[in-house]
Amino acid sequence: MSAVPSGAGTPVTSPAFPDLPAGFRFGAATAAYQIEGAHDEDGRGPSIWDTFSHTPGRTLGGATGDTACDHYHRYPEDVELLRELGVDGYRFSIAWPRLVPGGTGPVNPKGLDFYDRLIDELLAAGIAPAATLYHWDLPQALEDRGGWRVRETAQAFAEYAALAAERYGDRVERWITLNEPFCSAFVGYAEGRHAPGAQEGRGALAAAHHLLVGHGLAVQVLRAAGTGQVGITLNLDRLHPASGRSEDLAALRRAEVLHNEVWTEPLFAGRYPAHEAETWGGLADGPWRRPGDLEVIGEPLDFVGINFYRPVTVEAAPHREADPELRTATDIGVGESNPYGTRLTTMGWPVVPAAFTELLTGLHARYPQLPPLWITENGSAEADSLTPDGHVHDPERIDYLAGHLAAVADAVAAGVDVRGYYVWSLLDNFEWARGYEQRFGLVHIDYDTLTRTPKDSYHWYRGLITAHRARTEEPAR
Repeated sequence: MSAVPSGAGTPVTSPAFPDLPAGFRFGAATAAYQIEGAHDEDGRGPSIWDTFSHTPGRTLGGATGDTACDHYHRYPEDVELLRELGVDGYRFSIAWPRLVPGGTGPVNPKGLDFYDRLIDELLAAGIAPAATLYHWDLPQALEDRGGWRVRETAQAFAEYAALAAERYGDRVERWITLNEPFCSAFVGYAEGRHAPGAQEGRGALAAAHHLLVGHGLAVQVLRAAGTGQVGITLNLDRLHPASGRSEDLAALRRAEVLHNEVWTEPLFAGRYPAHEAETWGGLADGPWRRPGDLEVIGEPLDFVGINFYRPVTVEAAPHREADPELRTATDIGVGESNPYGTRLTTMGWPVVPAAFTELLTGLHARYPQLPPLWITENGSAEADSLTPDGHVHDPERIDYLAGHLAAVADAVAAGVDVRGYYVWSLLDNFEWARGYEQRFGLVHIDYDTLTRTPKDSYHWYRGLITAHRARTEEPAR
């Protein structure tokens, strides 16, 4: 299959390209369940997202990832889109239930073969593969045995990582163990808005810890296999207090633990958050923690991936602190407000690029030994539609990307070591519980025909990459 971008020769009027350093790399990102489809083909087992999305009332309009973008069958067309885009790298995720349908036990040869084909296609196009091992699609068989609440899942994750490393380690440039463990642990096991749809206190905190243990064990096996660079992707939040009132500042303190420090402190400082007891009370320090866990979690990394979309303003809110056994892990007396007065994306998220700079510089200041950073997701959902002549004009997305890349450039100028940027996303896709209403892609997907149409932002991003190489005198690919 061939993908020839429509309007490829038409320049797109756009904001000025940000001034990023020589050697800075550009890419695009996707995730398996959001684009692959083929949910029950060639030996793939069910994931928690298959179960969740097939449960009535869980997703908008009952949407599922059964077909999604049909990337499983159309990946050559999508790699051609990447090649035309001119990216240096492509971040994708490997579906654990496609490789090991039961989470442990028998391996699926056809699943292994699919990622062989994808990786080889990328390399033939001159695109560096970056593989995420876990982007939320836990095999349902493991959830049935406790999911991330139990340590056995962390150990199974390490076994799966070893399998992937053995098969693809000679060709994948960058390995990401986990994508956004905050969402896996707290949106999935506490809020119940994502798979597996649980609303728990201790279970969610145990899941957070076992995700980190699984990450550390996976780093060990990836290192032992002699793979490429190894890191983790976090969706850290730039948090602001709604006011200077003591109760809002206390809520901010708790929110910092929930959103950020539960990950950054064990990973980069070798300790648990100092304020976790005041955040979770009796739920905080559970039997899931074992001696030596911090050493495993803190395995040295080659890079840290950062996903960023918007800042969050927090304010005090009622919560059930008097009865901790009834609390979920996110019931910590924190509400959100939106005082920014800026444009909102269709997700309802405020567009505040300066907050991105603040997040990156703050992280750099707090953890001086922090590994180099990669922006592994950044993008915006907009109200995109095809014009009668087959184009998609998305100036809001172009403004968003230009502003946030300029924010990254400001952080680099302030001394933060940021090596590259993967835009989210290459394709419109299944946006989890929000189904197919939200469109993040540089490429429009007609979900009836699965036709791919590059948007104006696709052509803008290609122009940015070309201009960057010309300015830094890097050879064109």
